[in-house]
Amino acid sequence: MSPVRKKVVARSKGFPTYDSENIKEFSEFLSNKDSDLRKIVLDHGYPVVSLRKPGFAALVRLILEQQVSLLSAKAAYLKLREKIKDITPQNILRLSEEELRQCYFSRQKTVYVRALAQAVVEKKLLIETWMDQPEEVVRKQLIQIKGIGEWTADNYLLLSLRRLDIFPAGDIALLNSIKKIKQLPVGTSKERILALAESWRPYRSIAAMLFWHAYLADRNIKLDELDY
Repeated sequence: MSPVRKKVVARSKGFPTYDSENIKEFSEFLSNKDSDLRKIVLDHGYPVVSLRKPGFAALVRLILEQQVSLLSAKAAYLKLREKIKDITPQNILRLSEEELRQCYFSRQKTVYVRALAQAVVEKKLLIETWMDQPEEVVRKQLIQIKGIGEWTADNYLLLSLRRLDIFPAGDIALLNSIKKIKQLPVGTSKERILALAESWRPYRSIAAMLFWHAYLADRNIKLDELDY
């Protein structure tokens, strides 16, 4: 166990997580192993911890973020929140297709968010227990829901449950940032990047956040524009 890992604050049954304090220590630990990560810290500072609280609303937000820009997803989420105030499964199921369309939901995402809401109501998803569950249990429950795959599961584990060693290999922005910073060919395979990510264990979540941090900085997007 690394010296850094001994200091980690666990918010659940033995599952180490990151927070706004220890993320700096984890970033320093990785920076000492990887000069490219060191340069990200020097150029852009430490990554900022997301404000995404665990729960149903966080999963709705991730569905909205699938295959669109984060700012487009934000607009839809805020419109939904304006419409129903509390983003709960019951409130979602009360909305018609037309009402969801007015909140900028595509037909496909309407199907997905309703399937998610129905699964919670029927107790097929036990979101409130996930803080104390291993990653494979959370992932297995999530990917049984229509429209939820590895990308959504990975990002919920990383951003909401704040697990330390998640690597969302299906995230295009993350892969592109790694290719750019590591000066890899555009056609570098996901498998090659996954192999590279092994060197960042047991803090692959922090490495991912550092690469996202650089990606957003290159585009002059501030994280506080994306937290809502």
